[in-house]
Amino acid sequence: MGNRADNQCMETKYSLHWGLDLNCTLDPSTLKISNLAIKPPSISPGDKHTQEIRLKRVLSLSDLIIYGIILIQPVAALPLFGHANSISRGHAVTSILLAMTAMIFTAISYGRMANRYPVAGSAYTYVGKALHPIVGFVAGWSMFMDYLFIPILCIIFSSIAANHMFPYIPVAAWTLVFSIGFSLLNLNGIRVAAGTNRILIIFMGVVVFYFMGAAARFILIKKGMGGLFSTTPFYNPESFSVQALGSATALAALTYIGFDGISTLSEEARNPKRNIMLAAVITCLVTGIWSGAQVYLAQLSWPDWASFTSGLESEAARSNALDTAIMSVANRVGGNFLDASLSIVLLLGSIGSGITGQLGASRLLYGMGRDGVIPRRIFGHLDRKHASPSYNILFVGVLACTGAFLLNYQECARLINFGAFLAFMGVNISALSEYFIRSEKRTAGGFIRYVVPSLLGFLFCLAIWLNLPVKTFIIGGIWMGFGIIYLAIRTKGFRQKMAMIDFST
Repeated sequence: MGNRADNQCMETKYSLHWGLDLNCTLDPSTLKISNLAIKPPSISPGDKHTQEIRLKRVLSLSDLIIYGIILIQPVAALPLFGHANSISRGHAVTSILLAMTAMIFTAISYGRMANRYPVAGSAYTYVGKALHPIVGFVAGWSMFMDYLFIPILCIIFSSIAANHMFPYIPVAAWTLVFSIGFSLLNLNGIRVAAGTNRILIIFMGVVVFYFMGAAARFILIKKGMGGLFSTTPFYNPESFSVQALGSATALAALTYIGFDGISTLSEEARNPKRNIMLAAVITCLVTGIWSGAQVYLAQLSWPDWASFTSGLESEAARSNALDTAIMSVANRVGGNFLDASLSIVLLLGSIGSGITGQLGASRLLYGMGRDGVIPRRIFGHLDRKHASPSYNILFVGVLACTGAFLLNYQECARLINFGAFLAFMGVNISALSEYFIRSEKRTAGGFIRYVVPSLLGFLFCLAIWLNLPVKTFIIGGIWMGFGIIYLAIRTKGFRQKMAMIDFST
């Protein structure tokens, strides 16, 4: 092709991923399909799976931050308030801030790997390129479990919350409604999803500010201006316990699960080498401060953390009381109206997180499918109209709907942590390897800049991961076992080399 004159073109047939043949006009430098101009990727000319349609770089830094915050949920800490406060013995705010520190270190590692490899695939791509493709597959498989269980968790919670507000519609019907709704929104492309996120964050922000204002007003009335400033939520010598705080921090880390989904949009972000790291770190920082402020005011409004479960004998009753503890606080500071408003916001937050969780899972599958690790014609396919991985969106939607019928909320939450923190550890080690171990120049400054954040991120994640229940390790181990068996078959007993194609622009 390169021997032709610049103004000369030839008609060539290209086979697209979904099996259709299109007549395309090809010149030596640019492939044009309809109105879409795409630079050919650097793979062998004879590869029949050459990418003709690419993801579009349309997301700004603010889009990425909003995506991350919605995926995490601006109200993520509120459902955990009762449990975190009880486990930490009144130190829920401290546990949230400790978890934020761990996630910021990991976010730095994600941002650095996105800087080096600004392509879709997230943990799968980063670990695979920095360490080994097989290890990358393991990280991608574990992260896919995380991304898959986020929409499952959100479908379960949304269905229960909607049934609570509209009891004449059964939970099973709501499960189908939310499963189909999440998929339809994501099938309409990344820009539609980004617009939906902006609407959701406005609604949630208004009600959460109302909750915080009502709590501050309640404290002022009861204790005066001095009551708004207290160190007790951070440290109470009468009830402080390092072990209790460690267990609560492992739970509070759920507040931040999902920030890494930002990295799956590397090929759809403007200036990804700068914006992915900024978005990940800012998302964790904003979420930590925002969540800490909410829980701080909630603790001051209801300082007697033990009273939520006092007098309750059964484990189920105590658990239910802790599940709804934040609603009790809302009712105390703002009455029934704030109680109902916060319930609606928690529902909206779950919907937003479910939509973005499914989006992240589909992009991760796209990265793995494009490399041929999983069937390329299905998982490496992009929809022609919206340039979105439509097959993956439908596939994740079906799995999420099925999982919502088979699992409960608590099981999903623990499995999310299992997959997420396993992948987080891999990304931290990958950043350490990529920027220091494999670097030609190793200096003391480089050690502080690259080794310390990655190592701290790894150790924090390892500590949280090891505190998960045994049952979670059993279920997660089975999931990982299926992935490794598939990989063994795919690579003929790990003897066949697994290539990772670089499609970065």
